[in-house]
Amino acid sequence: MKELQKMAQLFDMSIDQIINYDGSIPKEVILEDKTELEQIRLIQQLEEEDKQTIFRLVEKMLTNKKFKDFFAKNAATL
Repeated sequence: MKELQKMAQLFDMSIDQIINYDGSIPKEVILEDKTELEQIRLIQQLEEEDKQTIFRLVEKMLTNKKFKDFFAKNAATL
């Protein structure tokens, strides 16, 4: 039952809609139109390996930004 609840949340459908599936394809999940909290909730529904891939990517981007900001700030003093 828990898997069914997760699937319903993932596809933004009710459990009833999934059980009584009428053949229509679930709509695409687009993170851009979700709040940050909803985005994290959706990411948390992924398999562990997929979640770790996303978090590693975010960490890499944040590290790159810190280095870019550091060099931009310190290059101005040269």
